[in-house]
Amino acid sequence: MNLIRSWMFVPGKHRQRMIDKALGVSADAIMLDIEDGMAPNEKDTARNNIAESLGREKAPGSPARYVHINAIGHARMDADLEAVIQPGLEGLVCPKVDAPDEVRKIDAILNDREPKNKLEKKSVKLLIAIESPQGLLNAPAIAASSSRVAGLLFGAEDFGWEISLPAVREGEARDLIYARSSIVFAAASAHVQAIDGVWST
Repeated sequence: MNLIRSWMFVPGKHRQRMIDKALGVSADAIMLDIEDGMAPNEKDTARNNIAESLGREKAPGSPARYVHINAIGHARMDADLEAVIQPGLEGLVCPKVDAPDEVRKIDAILNDREPKNKLEKKSVKLLIAIESPQGLLNAPAIAASSSRVAGLLFGAEDFGWEISLPAVREGEARDLIYARSSIVFAAASAHVQAIDGVWST
């Protein structure tokens, strides 16, 4: 397993300079966001900004480039994949995954498009976000559903909303310790990485 220690979440909004700066940070990987980090009317611009940025030559030592797409089956997902499956893409962050079949759907799309888009087969990895009780119960099977899966990411905000927790996390999120621990065990059972939820700085 290739351990990625630090991830930076980067909204792909109208502020192109945010993406430009992120491409040169010292994090191990960046998540260029088309999903949660902007309003619906900003998503097309974000997608275009991110696609253009992926096309730039990667500097030695720069972070791995992952793109946080819209949810599998969402109306915007096809446009996201059409734009970002290209040289320069190293992984997709797939949100709100509840079942292994959703991962296999993305896997099949990548198997078809990688050769057509001049990418090495199986080169695009998947970071799977678990954001619901159903996803948590299925997490071991989800983690093992594809050789592309590099890790499981805990989506604390959406998970907390699903189980009616307060929006503000306190006490180091003690009320989510069971779910967070379960993600660790599910990931370990499939020999993939476990990544905690996004913490704002």
